[in-house]
Amino acid sequence: MPILTAALMILLQADGGVGAPPLPGNSSALVEMLQNSGPIALGVLALLLFASLYSWTVILGKISLFRKATNESRRFVRAFRKATRLQEIAAIAADYSLSPLSQVFQDVYETYKRQTGGYGPPRNLVPLERSAQTAASEAVTKMERRLTWLATIAAVSPFVGLFGTVMGVVDAFHGLGTAGAATLRAVAPGISEALITTAAGLFVAVPAVVAYNQFTARIRVFASAIDDFCRELLNSLEEIPVRVAPPAARNPGMEVPREAERGVYK
Repeated sequence: MPILTAALMILLQADGGVGAPPLPGNSSALVEMLQNSGPIALGVLALLLFASLYSWTVILGKISLFRKATNESRRFVRAFRKATRLQEIAAIAADYSLSPLSQVFQDVYETYKRQTGGYGPPRNLVPLERSAQTAASEAVTKMERRLTWLATIAAVSPFVGLFGTVMGVVDAFHGLGTAGAATLRAVAPGISEALITTAAGLFVAVPAVVAYNQFTARIRVFASAIDDFCRELLNSLEEIPVRVAPPAARNPGMEVPREAERGVYK
């Protein structure tokens, strides 16, 4: 802030060395600065307030979503590895709707059912692999939703505050030129605008950039877990044993045993 510092030095020298009055409390000083702010500064502050509220809404929502997704993913993986049939996993997958792993499983299982009717080994793994890749991409994209707004707010807020600072300095020099005497009283509103908008811009930007970096790291962890689960799921489908031709094919009246269809793993 070299421009603002130089402006303050010029104003203090122009004031004739008169001692400044005692500073009020922090709260009253903030209220006084807001009262002295012009329409441009108030507009900048209103915009920054809206950006801050929106960013905190996204931050709190993502914290809750990621926590629930992590817990449900852990429970779903445990259930998946304990299950003996794909139908058992499909029956409980809807209970873990926030887990990206459950979303991937449901999409792959739908493709598997179209191939085999829900039983036996898949005829072709290529469609299942494509379905798994598409489902994984959709799950990651869903988790990244609204994160771009956090990045935008983190990048733009300091410049919005800087705009209020520049306009405050301009107003301060304009007041200095039009006032009958070069005193700090004539330029105090402009200086208050410059200070408060800069602080507000930083106050909005810092939490947004920290949260964006943390959420991006969490999403990379989720993406890695989804890729691992996709490979595990495809391996499980590939390991389903081939069913022996049922005796009912030769004797229509004979009941078909279901034991050959059991086992996600061998």
